[in-house]
Amino acid sequence: MSEKRIENQIKGFLDSIGAWHIKTHGSMFSKAGTPDIVACVKGKFVAIEVKQPGGIVSELQKAHIHLIQNAGGVAFVAYSLKEAKKYLEEFNLV
Repeated sequence: MSEKRIENQIKGFLDSIGAWHIKTHGSMFSKAGTPDIVACVKGKFVAIEVKQPGGIVSELQKAHIHLIQNAGGVAFVAYSLKEAKKYLEEFNLV
């Protein structure tokens, strides 16, 4: 399954639970390595790096995920909608 399709599934799920979210794009307005989806779920900052199965997370992406986690946010890599839901459930966000 393509990364774009997984991303769209995750965004659709976030919509279904009433979460606010945006898709980040590499531009002058976002830092390189910023996770693909930034959301607010039940008042919690959530950042999701989306990869297709077998996709590789860059060191810069890993660093951003750790920075977000250290700042008290939820950040993770999801290779499927099922995996994204699992992480959100672990943080009691669904």
